[in-house]
Amino acid sequence: MRATEKLREVATFLKRNGFESASKEAEILLRHGLHLDTVEIYRDNPGLTEEQIKNLDDMVQRRLRREPLQYILGHEEFLGLKLIVGPGVLIPRPETELMAEQVIKAVKAQLSTGNRSNGDLQFPGSHFSIVDLCTGSGCLALAIAQEFPDLVIYGTDISDSALDYAHMNAEINGIKNVRFLKGNLFQPFEEMCTAQRSLFQFDIIISNPPYIERGFIKDLQPEIKEWEPLVALDGGTDGLDFYRDLIPAAQRFLKDGGLIMLETGQGQSEAVTTMLVSSGYREIQCIKDYAGIERIITARCKR
Repeated sequence: MRATEKLREVATFLKRNGFESASKEAEILLRHGLHLDTVEIYRDNPGLTEEQIKNLDDMVQRRLRREPLQYILGHEEFLGLKLIVGPGVLIPRPETELMAEQVIKAVKAQLSTGNRSNGDLQFPGSHFSIVDLCTGSGCLALAIAQEFPDLVIYGTDISDSALDYAHMNAEINGIKNVRFLKGNLFQPFEEMCTAQRSLFQFDIIISNPPYIERGFIKDLQPEIKEWEPLVALDGGTDGLDFYRDLIPAAQRFLKDGGLIMLETGQGQSEAVTTMLVSSGYREIQCIKDYAGIERIITARCKR
């Protein structure tokens, strides 16, 4: 059997089983399974070995069980980074790429005022510093760290599995200026503050926390509800539990004039904005995603 024949077979099979993007997915699986690019598949149309056919059929069966395509491939692209993903970590979304772009823009704006790091990779003190709460795969922290190699970026998460992926992703992308710590939100810094009797404060705090309403999780696509970690999805009864904890706590860990930037779910921007106002934040702005949804909220800590 040759490559294009197998491609048609896989596409037909996926379409018959209800996959809307069957042809596209079939091509992706074939490229990954054969380690060929699209041009080589169509131009050379190589013959397949029995082992290649078996490996590809195994991948198709995994997809048939609605395992996310990214888990099958073992990675996802994120702003030029190749991130390892698999069971136990949330797959980075395009909306979060927008978040990373907005953070990078904000960092450049703040650094232009002259507040620069001296490259010290210890805890920040008076140096410019950023923390990514609920870091997951590390996508946000790593994208920012790659853009600003002279800054130290921190990421926290409660999941050992997610942190394992984050550490692997830092290593495979050769990023040295990021520190991943285990704990819920600011817990690692709370413990260090107690131990060292000093307060660590950041210039920018960012987070893409779990924000799906608990009752809606059962209605999500099988690829999400049956495969991605519940702890990275469940935002409580109304999806806002993490914001209730994070927003007031962040005041303590932000420098005066520091920026907080949060990704939110559809229809949540008004409630999150109200929380920010109640906690004393100023200069609150909402940024829409590519679908016109108010997705990112920014605010400044003013004392």
